[in-house]
Amino acid sequence: MKLKKQIVFPKHQKILNLMGENIKLARKRRKLTAVQVAERARISRNTLYLLEKGSSSVSIGALFNVLRVLNLQDDFLKLAADDELGRKLQDIELMGK
Repeated sequence: MKLKKQIVFPKHQKILNLMGENIKLARKRRKLTAVQVAERARISRNTLYLLEKGSSSVSIGALFNVLRVLNLQDDFLKLAADDELGRKLQDIELMGK
């Protein structure tokens, strides 16, 4: 099965780029090389490079394993944790009843 390339709009690509920069900074703060992190996360060095560049082609599993190596796996739980829009929509619905 051929995978479809993920399309990310430019304004949203900036978020991925920032995430990649944050991961790279976290790695450097820990004085870990890219090779060390890639080996510990069981991904290729190229996959780590793509992740640190904000590529949308990197799997969520690879992202999680890199965060785990950096001891940032709990940050993964913060994804979509604060659903402000969903709560507002729910409150509007509840107010109408």
